[in-house]
Amino acid sequence: MCGIVGYIGVKPVKQILIDGLRELEYRGYDSAGIAVLQGGQFSLFKAVGKLVNLEEKAHNFESTGFAVGIGHTRWATHGKPTELNAHPHLGANSYVVHNGIIENYQELKTMLSNEGVQFLSQTDTEVIVHLFEYLLKEASTPFEAFEKTLSMLHGAYAILLVNGSASDTIFFAKYGSPMIIGRNSEGETLFGSSDAALIGKCHEVIYLEDGHYGYASTQGIKLFDETHHEIHLRFTPLSENKLSAQKEGYRFFMEKEIYEQSRVLADTLLGRLKGESVYFEELNNDLFEGINEIKLCACGTSYHAALVASYLLERHAKIRTSVEIASEFRYREPLLTPDTLFIVISQSGETADTLESLKMAKRNSLKTLVICNVDNSSMVRLADASILTRAGIEKGVASTKAFATQVCVLWMLSLHLGKERHTLSQAEIQRQIALLRALPSHVLVDSGIHEQLRRLSKRYLHGHGFFFIGRDVFYPLALEGALKLKEISYLHAEGYPSGEMKHGPIALADPELFTIALLPEHKLYDKTKSNIEELSARDSTICSISPLDFDKADDHIRTAHSDDYMLEFFEMMVVLQLLSMEIAIRLGNDVDMPRNLAKSVTVE
Repeated sequence: MCGIVGYIGVKPVKQILIDGLRELEYRGYDSAGIAVLQGGQFSLFKAVGKLVNLEEKAHNFESTGFAVGIGHTRWATHGKPTELNAHPHLGANSYVVHNGIIENYQELKTMLSNEGVQFLSQTDTEVIVHLFEYLLKEASTPFEAFEKTLSMLHGAYAILLVNGSASDTIFFAKYGSPMIIGRNSEGETLFGSSDAALIGKCHEVIYLEDGHYGYASTQGIKLFDETHHEIHLRFTPLSENKLSAQKEGYRFFMEKEIYEQSRVLADTLLGRLKGESVYFEELNNDLFEGINEIKLCACGTSYHAALVASYLLERHAKIRTSVEIASEFRYREPLLTPDTLFIVISQSGETADTLESLKMAKRNSLKTLVICNVDNSSMVRLADASILTRAGIEKGVASTKAFATQVCVLWMLSLHLGKERHTLSQAEIQRQIALLRALPSHVLVDSGIHEQLRRLSKRYLHGHGFFFIGRDVFYPLALEGALKLKEISYLHAEGYPSGEMKHGPIALADPELFTIALLPEHKLYDKTKSNIEELSARDSTICSISPLDFDKADDHIRTAHSDDYMLEFFEMMVVLQLLSMEIAIRLGNDVDMPRNLAKSVTVE
């Protein structure tokens, strides 16, 4: 998502910062900015859009001699992509850049506003610099004020802060978002949110851990842990391979994106679970007034997320819900009534069929909501309201973390509506919020399961096709698993409801038909088990995925025991993603760039 760079040294700082940000473009961004402190004077440049716009803004600026600089590429989470919302954010004599989300920023902003502080942006980040300067009035040193600032922040952050009274210093902190410090033989100190920004500029780095903070200056680096004890500096050599650095050691971007789903889902949840309720600051309650039906519309993977949502919305909010494939919806003269909330789902916000379906809904005066990953996209600008999934840029064409975050947002939305419509008890809402808080830990990749899937994949390279089967929300997950395998392995695969096998598809069953069976402990276990046994009796090769043993399976992938079917859903999602990837790798395919496919489908 967002990118951070920082520099202390005597070289031309503008170019070092912009070059570092350019190496972080792969993370995605909608605005960028740099701040330089030289000779006690700050210079600030910010621009919306690509880095070339920032370069144009700073065209006439050059530094000579010693300088301190920080830079940032922003992926909007609070506030639209504008120059005012772009980082660095400024106080009276300080600048800050920040990745992550400050969960309690609204409370801090209210407190500071009551003290007379004026805010310029809509962001959570601006709170940091104003809080720092407010505390600096009573602190004996800028570092003391910085420590007190950190103690009052709740959420995730990687922070670089510069203050005019410490003109050779960058204050830094890391909790939940990556931050790296680098140094070289020329006495320069550099910062980056990924080592891609530091390659070629540093020879050794420190990868900060959560709770680490400190400051770097011409006198060196001081590093402290969350208990305020100073830490001995332990540098490690820095790789020289930029592409490998972007992949962070993984073989493919798809693999990296599967592994980072835990962190990404934590970002999706940040600030949205408030005590005993789900809170979307993006939504006004009048969006749901007079609504008696919800219509979800999407394509591909997003359509599968919509199918999951249809189960959850009817179950939790007790509201009539239907799901449309956007490419069909556009041309079938649908009946649209004013009491329908029209929800579109798209990773990019530019999917042509989904965008045109949204326009149809707007022409028919329906209230509209978009679930999207890209702020300021066409759909976000057009819809009445939007909820950002915060997945960050997804380089692999086959979607993984975008799907996970869409389902997570839709799950939260179903609880939000359940509370608004008084269809869920407070006890049940609390139970489900506890499940959501546990979600990031349930999508951590188990190295043992990944190794099992890697070895197992060689058994699934032939045959005449795959069935992916499941019931309830595991049916759309089966559809998504089949789509993942098709996209990157080029093998035929179909997803089915388990109960539909006897209505025709079972005619294909033989040892060369591979059945991937989703068998959750907490949702229709016995019925699904019976359907799988019907396939086994006809010699279909069965690979079951379940926390419980299943003696009729040829291969069994045991997932962890969970407290609820939705946690099982996400655990099985990870297994299906990894299985598809390992089969494709065995076949020698480029899983990041499968043939005939594009990341964003902007044509019919």
